[in-house]
Amino acid sequence: MKIGDILKPECVLADISGDTKKDILTALSKPIAKAYGVSLDELVDTLLDRENLGSTGIGEGIAIPHGKIRGLKSIAACVARSSAGLAFNALDGEPCHIFFVLAAPSDSAAGHLKALARASVLLKNPTIKESLIAAGSAADIYKLLIEYDSRFDD
Repeated sequence: MKIGDILKPECVLADISGDTKKDILTALSKPIAKAYGVSLDELVDTLLDRENLGSTGIGEGIAIPHGKIRGLKSIAACVARSSAGLAFNALDGEPCHIFFVLAAPSDSAAGHLKALARASVLLKNPTIKESLIAAGSAADIYKLLIEYDSRFDD
């Protein structure tokens, strides 16, 4: 599975903000809800429920919120950057700069896990992370992700 298989250009945000975790997850969910025709409220609630189990802020400025959504036909992603960094209760206590949201169909198992693993490997690479933080626009972020991802085997 390649990132380009699950990430649409319109689901990349160059600079998000939010005062609360719910604000941040709402901003991250809007592009997926619009592009894939799923309920924004259901998606936000699903992501919040997952956060209540433990933060998806994995540290080093990265968060990978994820959840399964009824009615979704395929795995969907949204990538966003916060230049300033946002409080997201990350495991290391540091602000998050890169957010990679994964929404999967409710009956997805293996694909969901593969996508999570792929995103984690990509974003934990310091070169990739710094390039994404420094990128100028949403189009630049999308292009960088697709280019870096193409260097990895499936």
